[in-house]
Amino acid sequence: MDRQRKGRIIFHVDMNSFYASVEAAHDPSLRGKPLAIAGSIEERRGIVVTASYEARAQGVNPPMPLWEAKKSCPDLVVRKPDFPKYRQASENMFQLLYEYTPLVEPVSIDEGYMDVTHPVDDRPPLEIAKHIQDRLLKELALPSSIGVAPNKFLAKMASDMKKPLGITVLRKRSVPDVLWPLDVIEMHGVGEKTAEKLKRQGITTIGELAKSDPIQLKSSFGVAGVRMHERAYGEDHRQVDPDAISEFKSIGNSTTLPRDTKNEAVVRKVLMNLSDSVSRRMRRKEVYGGNIQLTIRYKDRKTITRSRKLDHPISSSQDIYEEVWALFQQYWDEKPIRLLGVTAQDIVEKGHAHQQLDLFQYADTLKREKLSNTVDHIRNKFGEGALLKGAQMSEDSSDLLRDEEKRGTSLEKDFLREGFLNEKQDNED
Repeated sequence: MDRQRKGRIIFHVDMNSFYASVEAAHDPSLRGKPLAIAGSIEERRGIVVTASYEARAQGVNPPMPLWEAKKSCPDLVVRKPDFPKYRQASENMFQLLYEYTPLVEPVSIDEGYMDVTHPVDDRPPLEIAKHIQDRLLKELALPSSIGVAPNKFLAKMASDMKKPLGITVLRKRSVPDVLWPLDVIEMHGVGEKTAEKLKRQGITTIGELAKSDPIQLKSSFGVAGVRMHERAYGEDHRQVDPDAISEFKSIGNSTTLPRDTKNEAVVRKVLMNLSDSVSRRMRRKEVYGGNIQLTIRYKDRKTITRSRKLDHPISSSQDIYEEVWALFQQYWDEKPIRLLGVTAQDIVEKGHAHQQLDLFQYADTLKREKLSNTVDHIRNKFGEGALLKGAQMSEDSSDLLRDEEKRGTSLEKDFLREGFLNEKQDNED
């Protein structure tokens, strides 16, 4: 019997301490112990990627240096990441969710939305949520938290409210009492920089955001300001989209060379410029790439694309350049080159990018980001040619920059224009 339901019923399913939970599922002796997943297990060079709740209770939180974590928790058990294992666990988790509704939208390796307004069976929503949570724990040995709400934003906020193994219902009428007292940084979609800018405007809580002037928010933050204001009232009209995960998310730039070339020095300069351009766009969007692709189009218009999956997501121009240069050295067949392209794929938001870095790499990454942001500010003010590295300067550099600026296109659009097909493709709590 179909029941008439008012409005939508959305679940946000969020796996608890996913990497650590998967390790414990494969090795039951780890259950109940303080466990950390770290990119390097050397005591003074490791960075904690995630930690079990037993470890967190003793002060272990990512991205803490491993030596500091062991100081806080002397009996800490440490494991290196095993991404094939985590990906398989993720596939199993989503297969289970699809048994309840075809409207499942994965958003990262360990979380996804479900629209259960019209579920496969006719059980009440809370009973379905409990059944899902129990099956994930019993069949996959993976704990989860589930938010239940009339839209995606509120479901996401709800799932964060009780961990581990929580089921939380958040209705729109509860927003003033439940969400408005929270600090604005706790609002899903508000990052540190946005929160700092809001606080400079006297907005420190979600309630103050809701009561602020939407015109002023739009002036300060653009469309994002309007969206933040709507979310502060619990409004979110996005649909659960099962096809969203199959969308090819990438950031790339290509350029046709002023003349065909086999000169590796010229190629280096072009790839540096393209890597720099892609890096800048990624920083503006606050995202990282887990896969880097190189495109080479030869004089005869034959085009090849080659990519490599990375151990951890990257965004700096230097890191991107090093990857594409290695690809170029491996796959170039020494024929004259007409076009080069660089694309970052497997895009993830900055907050979802878990980097398996040692302590010194982590510190270096922070320094690079600060330097890159400073360079971006100068270029935005004085133009693309400002602060080019010496290796990027040549008599042709300005032509290349103008060509790229003029085209302003992703590689996918470039290929479609000329009849080519572009090859396609953790959120820890």
